[in-house]
Amino acid sequence: MTRMRTAIRLALGIAALAASGQALAAPRCDIGANGTAQRIAIGTTGRSMLVHIPANARPGKPLALVFLLHGSGGNGAAMLERSGLAATADRYGFLVAAPDGGIPVDRGFVWNIPGVPTITGAIPTAADADDVAFLTGAIGWLADQGCADRRRVYATGLSGGGRMTSWLGCVAADRFAAIAPVVGLRAGNPLASDPRRPDPATCRPTHAMPVLAFAGDKDSVNPVEGGGAGYWQYPMDAALARWAQLGGCRSGPKRVETTSTTEESRYSRCRRGARVIGHIVRGGGHEWIADNAAMWKFFARYRR
Repeated sequence: MTRMRTAIRLALGIAALAASGQALAAPRCDIGANGTAQRIAIGTTGRSMLVHIPANARPGKPLALVFLLHGSGGNGAAMLERSGLAATADRYGFLVAAPDGGIPVDRGFVWNIPGVPTITGAIPTAADADDVAFLTGAIGWLADQGCADRRRVYATGLSGGGRMTSWLGCVAADRFAAIAPVVGLRAGNPLASDPRRPDPATCRPTHAMPVLAFAGDKDSVNPVEGGGAGYWQYPMDAALARWAQLGGCRSGPKRVETTSTTEESRYSRCRRGARVIGHIVRGGGHEWIADNAAMWKFFARYRR
């Protein structure tokens, strides 16, 4: 009888542990079918974003998450189509989130970068949507759903989306493992006393940020040599040098001819294994000129 009671207690204990394990198990991501893009309402924010689920996603396995930010006046759906990043996600197995900016402009949206005028010339106010809060909140929500791996979150974006990507690197380095602005690299606002230099007070990340920036040497909107609108101004080299300084890089810049039409400016030996790279496409303009596969391979090196 004693043995029987012991066996019953043991069985009940195992059952309780199993039930407890099931209760504590991470949720299985259920936001849409593999290989599709779904518009997902993000928690209680009142906002949504388009999320592409890769074709080879496995149930129960949180994935790396790449935010794809549209240019000024654009939207997430058009950016997802224009960039071709969904096909790259299908190949390598990561989520792509393509949100809309928080400030409506004509038929599109712009991003809220405090203190920086939008393409309308207006500086965002406290009444405008907080895009940093929305994007960082979306990370937590997607992770809570069992969809995203908090340690593998990255950002890229075109033009104004590149500026927003840079801003995330400045103010949300604790949430993003690496960034890759496309024709939009910044390292803070232009310095008021000398717009050819970034203002160090406006970009102070909490740790070294890996940066891969894409630019075209024929870009007349954000010229690699500097100029353009008031929110551009300083040269790409100045932005790269500032990110390298912030990352404590001890080597570079090193110029490398990567192909007959591309070259890179590289900083290395940075803190936490970070690297800062400027990838310039000869003949490239103000458009999506990123090498998506190279971007993903850069991202995949880093975890938060």
